[in-house]
Amino acid sequence: MQPRRPPPPIPGSGPWGPRPVAPLIALLLLLAPVVAAAESESAEHPGQPQDAGLQRRLLQQAARAALHFFNFRAGSPSALRVLAQVQKGRAWINPKEGYKVDVVFSTERYNPESLLQEGEEHLGKCSARVFFKNQKPRPAVNVTCTRFIEKKKRQQEDYLLYKQMKQLKNPLEIVSIPDNHGHIDPSLRPIWDLAFLGSSYVMWEMTTQFSRYYLVQLTSVRQWKTNDDTIDFDYTVLLHELSTQEIIPCRIHLVWYPGKPLKVKYHCQELQTPEEASGTEEGSAVAPTELSNF
Repeated sequence: MQPRRPPPPIPGSGPWGPRPVAPLIALLLLLAPVVAAAESESAEHPGQPQDAGLQRRLLQQAARAALHFFNFRAGSPSALRVLAQVQKGRAWINPKEGYKVDVVFSTERYNPESLLQEGEEHLGKCSARVFFKNQKPRPAVNVTCTRFIEKKKRQQEDYLLYKQMKQLKNPLEIVSIPDNHGHIDPSLRPIWDLAFLGSSYVMWEMTTQFSRYYLVQLTSVRQWKTNDDTIDFDYTVLLHELSTQEIIPCRIHLVWYPGKPLKVKYHCQELQTPEEASGTEEGSAVAPTELSNF
């Protein structure tokens, strides 16, 4: 006769008696869906992270992803924005699906040579809903931003840049922007801004809830002569992934004309499966994301 098996342990108990209840409750609140009386927290919203540090990191990550997407969809080198400050927001976690984040943040006009200076004026405000699918890149983004630069002025600046590029007698070939001292020659600033514009798409596509990418340097730039009115570029950038400290080279092809959707194709030296990132973007065909109020 086989020995009788001991009964299973009582949930919440251990070899030295009952375990504290508070950590178990915190874990359940983190993982299980919650039902709130307020309309904004219905049963379909999963639990919020209890860790303040995790909540803050998710809000920052969502704001950056929303801005990458916003910059790309705006398609204007004169309207590039970077994150100034996260003002408020909430994140919900569904262990089976991913992270849903609502965030409100301020922005400032992009200037690579003054990002670390204090006292920069906050020039716009955005609100976004971002959904990070578990460990998958290309978060879904719905973002609304207030204008910080008058539309007419932005169009004039874009057209001036376009005109300068079209008037070049020979196809442009440049290496290393910025230089080894971090300086961008004013004559090369339009090239950098266009490269940042196209790289915004790449950084959005590669972003997950934990991975963050920054444009470090252009190592090669080549402008092609075209038979139509577009600006046609091939360039190589170095992207810095903050969590792993990796430097990732990406070859990017960009087609741009003021006021029209940006076209981007790219290939990065990083392992990606086809279903994780397409590496191709034709104009504004980016379902199911949405851009508003620009």
